[in-house]
Amino acid sequence: MFKPSIKEMIDGKQSRYSLVIAVAKRARDITDEYNKAQKVCDEKPVLMAIKEFENGDYDIIEEESIHN
Repeated sequence: MFKPSIKEMIDGKQSRYSLVIAVAKRARDITDEYNKAQKVCDEKPVLMAIKEFENGDYDIIEEESIHN
């Protein structure tokens, strides 16, 4: 079973929530890419997205929140 370390993936800079959102968005992008190319995905898109973030292929950029 594949068990990536969440702490290593977020590097203390991002929240777990932002990691989940980023992985979900990337998984949707992967699905769209495979659908456009009319290819069958052998691996689950979510697993592929997690591996990409774990390998450092993508970074999570959070916007500054504005509080009044």
